[in-house]
Amino acid sequence: MNGIDKIRTWLERRRDLNRHPPAPHYWQIFAVVAANLVVLSFLIFDNPVGAIRHRDFFTRSLGEIITDFGSSGWILIASAMLFVSGLASSRLARGLKERFRALYAAQIGAYFFLAVAFSGLTANILKRIIGRARPGQFDDWGAFGFSAFSGSKFESFPSGHATTVGTIFMVLILILPRYRLAFVLLGLWMGFSRVMVGAHYPSDVIAGLSYGAWCALLLANVFARYRLVFMPDPKGWPVPRFRLFPAD
Repeated sequence: MNGIDKIRTWLERRRDLNRHPPAPHYWQIFAVVAANLVVLSFLIFDNPVGAIRHRDFFTRSLGEIITDFGSSGWILIASAMLFVSGLASSRLARGLKERFRALYAAQIGAYFFLAVAFSGLTANILKRIIGRARPGQFDDWGAFGFSAFSGSKFESFPSGHATTVGTIFMVLILILPRYRLAFVLLGLWMGFSRVMVGAHYPSDVIAGLSYGAWCALLLANVFARYRLVFMPDPKGWPVPRFRLFPAD
């Protein structure tokens, strides 16, 4: 049996540990709600936001301070380092409990990396295909201008930064559910900083946040099938296999 066959056998055994059905239609409901929010924002808020020629100094400065959080490079590097260090620590661990913690950290690193990479890559493909004009093009194209594959000035929908933010905070919500309200609020601030700096319309941000969170949720469901990071609760919802803090 070669290495690939061994990995396949191991994954099949992990999957067989779980017989709970997936949560009924939760991802469809999530997508429908997000789509309605995007359409409402598109119709109600995008034109007024695009018509704003100059944002006040405080709003723009605050947005510039927090907007770089949505860059995917730092989280990809950090999650890759967590994965590698977790694997290395598991080999050096003396006790079973220490080894389990190290392997669990490696799994979290892998989940973080794959969620951010997948959502970011697909969002960038989508925004090039859709080709929505950014707010800086409002005078010429309005809030409803589209031109596919026309460069960065026509890559507004969905927001790539907001997609990364949505992914990061959904991962954190799933791993540390006790702090979900704080993560939701932080995610909204980080995402809408793109509107504050004039780079995106509100609907771009809502779409990005929703898409990133949706990708993280779907990937968590896949991981839960194999008891990696998560396990399904009786309704099939992915919940952490191990509580990082006893009070969670």
